[in-house]
Amino acid sequence: MYEPIRTKSVHTMAGTAPDFPHRSREEELDIQLAGHLAALLAVTDELRTLAPAPELDTAAERLAEQVTRLRAGVPPIRASGTARGDEPRVAALHRRALALAGRALVVAASRADTAAAILSAERMDAHTAALAEPREPIAAG
Repeated sequence: MYEPIRTKSVHTMAGTAPDFPHRSREEELDIQLAGHLAALLAVTDELRTLAPAPELDTAAERLAEQVTRLRAGVPPIRASGTARGDEPRVAALHRRALALAGRALVVAASRADTAAAILSAERMDAHTAALAEPREPIAAG
């Protein structure tokens, strides 16, 4: 009534060595968290270029330290530039950074990484404040 399975199982039997590398949950979370923080660092570097501020410089350095720690000493690639941006672009970057910091916070919390969670929460607060602060209207003339 049933036809026997003719192909080799994709599951390994107990005691046999798998033929592909496995990562633990902690390693996977490290990779995810490093990716989110590296993306946040890239957006922060772009914000530093478009709207320079000392607090962004400090945040970028702290983010780079965390990414380096999570990548076992491999530093992240940093963006550089000299252009100034317009308000809509800066606001869009703050929104993007806020979303990335939120993702990093979720992964840091599930990984129980206090340092990364605190940094992510601080960045969320900073980008929320940057989006909420009133801008001076541009006067004609």
